[in-house]
Formats: sequence, structure tokens, C-alpha cells
Amino acid sequence: MFELSPNTHYFSEDHTAFRHALRAFVDKEITPNVPAWEDAGRMPREIFKKIGDMGVQGVICPTNLGGSNGDFFMQIVVSEELSRCGAGGVCASLGSHSIGNPPIVNHGSDDLKTRVAMPVIAGDKISALAITEPGGGSDVGALRTNAVRDGDHFIVNGEKTFITSGMQADFFTVAVRTDAQKAGHGGISFLMIEGDTPGLGRTQLKKMGWWASDTAHLTFDNCRVPVTNLIGQEGEGFKNAMMNFNAERLTIASQAYSFAEVCYREALAWAQDRQAFGKPLSQQQVIRHKLVDMAMKIDAAKTLTYDIVYRHIHKMDPLNVHIARTSMAKITATDTMQFCADAAVQILGGMGYMQGTASERIYRETKVLSIGGGTDEIMRNLASSQLGI
Repeated sequence: MFELSPNTHYFSEDHTAFRHALRAFVDKEITPNVPAWEDAGRMPREIFKKIGDMGVQGVICPTNLGGSNGDFFMQIVVSEELSRCGAGGVCASLGSHSIGNPPIVNHGSDDLKTRVAMPVIAGDKISALAITEPGGGSDVGALRTNAVRDGDHFIVNGEKTFITSGMQADFFTVAVRTDAQKAGHGGISFLMIEGDTPGLGRTQLKKMGWWASDTAHLTFDNCRVPVTNLIGQEGEGFKNAMMNFNAERLTIASQAYSFAEVCYREALAWAQDRQAFGKPLSQQQVIRHKLVDMAMKIDAAKTLTYDIVYRHIHKMDPLNVHIARTSMAKITATDTMQFCADAAVQILGGMGYMQGTASERIYRETKVLSIGGGTDEIMRNLASSQLGI
């Protein structure tokens, strides 16, 4: 698969140097350990620290919090390089901070930034986002977990589900309803709830894929949370969640086309080595065309994502256009991942059905990125509403 030259308007020398360092780390410290981590059902905490020491957890965070204040293309570099290991669970675990920490970095008090954001960026603590509920799915406005004011505390009751890093997280950024009189999107706030809060229960969930990532169902039973743990203004949680979703969806898009590229590379190597009817499998026209289709879709998804990020950084599009195109990029990239995983397994034949190939693992993981961060159906509804369709 061809790669864009580092000397483009997308990536600077700093981006490229960071990419090379992270790629070497992934090749040495992550990829060889994926099978063991999948068997364990979680990532070891020490890998979070190693990643934190490299500056990965804070690439787009302010320098005063321990970050490097990079642009979003630096986050794209992180997503692309971590995805080269071919395990979505690794990316999910190491990336849970990228959705749990931003509300605190962008809207939290100085105390929360010091007490929560900084140790997460350093890799000393693990952060998770808790929005999805059993009865609401992608409908954030339907959330029912409530937080009732009681003096200097909120009393939190409710449930959250499908929470990435939910079993290990030290800090949860939780969407709650602080105003029961307001239905829908109104009255929603973010609270930071510490993992050892009395009344917080965790149940591990078993999944089709992402085996290296721990996923939990959370229950809140009269959890007392200090009012000082409110993130941003009360009642503005939905707006903050929507801004958080844009970055998450672009990250998902970059992961999806990167996983597709892992499948392409594995299928290409197999096809070039495998002999069929007296010549390499890659010289059979039907296989060559399949490989070209894979490369074509990957390039289209990647180029669309790069263009959206570039135009957003340079403030070239109104917000509604950015939201709509971000939704389109997520769908385009996850469709590409599904196509390439299916094609790779078909090219590998029986070996593609065996555990131990990246394509087999990614094939099991294709659906989660079409669901997480907003389903394809929600993405199409969102894009249409933003475009006035």
C-alpha cells in the first residue's frame, strides 16, 4: 500500500519524526504482545505508563497539563500507528483517554485538570467516558442516569453500558441528568466520578472482538459525588458531548482505514507468496482486482479524513459542514474496513479463518466501529440534518 509522502501540507517533520518513533514502539512493545493481552482480556497498566512517557496520551493537550499541544494530525498519527498492530482492543484501551479526558481538559476546573487530566496524560491513571445506557444506545438525549443535588454533593443513580476501560478506569467522565424537569437534550451535565466511589459497581462484558480491551456495565447506587467534580457548566453536557463526538468520529475513521490497510498488507503478502495454478495468487486477475479495490477504498477513506481535518484546522468550513463530513468520513472508513477485512479473509482462504492472522481478528471487529461513536444510521441522520436535507 502506498503511503503519502511526509513532505505534504498534511504532515510536518515533527509529525513524521513522531510517527517513526511510535511505529518502532508498536513493533517492539505492542504487536508481539497482542495474543497474551487478548487472552488476559485487558491491557497491562504498565503499557499505559510507557505510552504516557512517550507523550502519546497528550499529543493534542496543552503543555501546562503535560501535553505537547499538537494539532489533530498528531492524533491521526497516533491512531494510524497504533492500528498497525491489527488489534482494535489495544487501540480502544489505549485510546479511552481520548474520549474520557477532553471534557476535563476543555471544560474542567483547574482542580480537575490537575487531579485528573494530568495523571491520565502522564499514563499514571486510566480515564473512561460513560454516556451509553442500556435503554438509550446512540440517543444521548434519552439518558436516564440522574444526579440530584444534596448540599455539596450530587447523588447519582443509574446505569451505563459498553464502557471501554470500564473495569480498570480510575476516573469516569459520566453524562448525567441534573435537571429532571428538562427532557431530551436539556438538563444533561458531565460529572467526574472516581473509580473507588462507594456505590459504583462494575460488571465485565464479553465481546465478539476487541478482546484486549476490558468493557464494563456500570451501576451507580446512591453514589455521592462532590459538586466540585462537575465538568463545565451544569446543563451544558450535551453540547460538550457533541463536540467530543466529532473528534472521536474522526479518530474512529482513521482507525478503520488503518485496520483496512493491515488487512490489505496481509492479503497482498499472502497472495504474492501463495502459488495457485502454476503462478502466484497475486497474478490471478480476480485477486489482483480485489487487491486494487481494497487499495482504492483505503485511499478514498484516508484522503477524505485528511481533508476534513485540514479544513477544520484552518477554519475553512462552517460547523454544520464539518459535522456532516465527519459523519460521512466515519461511514466511508468503516465501510472500507468491512470490505477489506472480508476480502482479506477470502484471499487468505482457510488461513483467513484461523486465529493468529490479523485479518481474522479485524473481521470479527468490523462491526464495532460501525456502532461505536454513533451508528451508521445515526451518522446518516446527523449528516442529513446538518445539510438541511
